[in-house]
Amino acid sequence: MSNTKNKSQIEIIVTGFGGQGIILAGRIIGMSASLGDKKESTLVQAYGPESRGGACNAQVIISDVPIHYPYVNKPQILLAMSQAGYDKFSADLKDDSFLLVDQDLVHPENAPCSHFAIPATRMAENLGNKMMANIIMLGFFTAITQAVSSEAAQATIAESVPKGTEDRNIEAFNKGFDYGLSTLKGREKRAAGQTGALAQ
Repeated sequence: MSNTKNKSQIEIIVTGFGGQGIILAGRIIGMSASLGDKKESTLVQAYGPESRGGACNAQVIISDVPIHYPYVNKPQILLAMSQAGYDKFSADLKDDSFLLVDQDLVHPENAPCSHFAIPATRMAENLGNKMMANIIMLGFFTAITQAVSSEAAQATIAESVPKGTEDRNIEAFNKGFDYGLSTLKGREKRAAGQTGALAQ
């Protein structure tokens, strides 16, 4: 599967429930693209009836050209941190889309495309702060999709998180990023093994 680097416009939905930092994650992606990578980006956010615990999502568009319509029609990337969010948006994915999930919170039954899973909330708990799961997820997202650069994402995270927590959040981002890289490596090895088996 190719990354998103060569696409002129990328449509992204980040979804989960209130209290997970979903909107912040969307804002960091959009700001990383515009301020760090010098691209056009838009952010539309939506909350459920109650913020904490209710459904919420952030819709981000990243483009090389001006964006005239800020709403996502067909997401090329769905980052899901709740089952309800996955259930709501997964039907819009195509077979070449990217689906990234928190593996302890989302079980993608009959996913329309291959998916990438990370135990982001568990990893955040191991770091001592469950609230950093969204930043781990951002690292994972950056490694898998390359929709934004790692440098831009880290710089934006440092500007976006509470003062004094920058280093811990960058550490969380790097844990997610490294997990993403090793996931991709594992897939490449398996694909190479399958090709080798076919060639024999």
